[in-house]
Amino acid sequence: MNNPFRPTAGATPPELIGREGLLDEFIYGLRLGSGAPGLLTIFTGVRGVGKTVMLGAAEDAALDAGWAVISETATPGFVSRIGEHMRRLTRELGEGRASRRVTALSVAGFGVTTQLQPEEQVQWRDQAIALLELLAGKGSGLILTVDEIHAANRGELALLAADVQHLIREALPIGLVFAGLPSAVSDLLNEGVATFLRRADRIDLHAADIDDVERSLRETLAEGGWKLTQARARRAAEATGGYPFLIQLVGYYLWKEAEAGSLDDASVDRAVAAARRRHDRTVIEAALAAASPRDREFLEAMADDEHEVSTTADIGQRIGMRASAVGNYRTRLIDAGLVEAAGHGKLRYAIPGMGEYFRGR
Repeated sequence: MNNPFRPTAGATPPELIGREGLLDEFIYGLRLGSGAPGLLTIFTGVRGVGKTVMLGAAEDAALDAGWAVISETATPGFVSRIGEHMRRLTRELGEGRASRRVTALSVAGFGVTTQLQPEEQVQWRDQAIALLELLAGKGSGLILTVDEIHAANRGELALLAADVQHLIREALPIGLVFAGLPSAVSDLLNEGVATFLRRADRIDLHAADIDDVERSLRETLAEGGWKLTQARARRAAEATGGYPFLIQLVGYYLWKEAEAGSLDDASVDRAVAAARRRHDRTVIEAALAAASPRDREFLEAMADDEHEVSTTADIGQRIGMRASAVGNYRTRLIDAGLVEAAGHGKLRYAIPGMGEYFRGR
């Protein structure tokens, strides 16, 4: 049995720990069709908490139900790319027999190579109607998934929302599933850019329960023929903080240690240390890449606090920053997904392990 843990952004893990039932409304919506509330869903959460994985799970559920899927990331031009995908799907389905049932039809930006002829270019909404009417005739529908909407151009997002709302009014079978950072998603919805999206089923993803992580690590390793004692599984689980990406990292390195011949205390320590190093590089340092020196100074000042909950007053005093400036940086760092509110006048790191990262430097 190969190592089943997948510590790569968006990769499907061996188990969706603590995510039971989150897609129930969406799956029920696939049965009901157009206008079902579950077909409009937004996943939010900090970096590495599993938003992209949940988008993938929704896509799999849609394909299993016989729906077509278009998957995109909200980088510039994403609405236009969705239109191109729809044209390709329309042509492919139109060439099939009228009775053909859609069983697994999914496209994403990197997977489409066919070049369209200029005469095939049509307006986005008209193309969407043509595709959805074709899918409806086959007892199917279309799910659009869009990742990282916190980075979306406001105008593009508003256009997409307006067109999807129109398609739903026309009773056409379409669903929309988004994912993004919590604060940025809230700002998008509250600004009125896409008022229609406020009706979406918003699911805030949080850390998994440590007991569930412990059980999952033991059971997954047992499937490979290795025994991880309860005490060692507990140590490994606690090291993840219930954070999905760290769960995959720790599990991945535990499996490597088991393949090398042991799962003793020393091997568990090595697995945890390796997982943290990779987490620092791939999550924390990536998240800090756009941070200014003053941003980093603010974040470093938080590392002095026990339990990693800081007051804005203490932060301002440590770095010599006026209260008004502290408030500005607080908002800036929340929007960037680096910190989150922990009560009135209090902050904590939004990414697990960030306090240890700064204290280690």
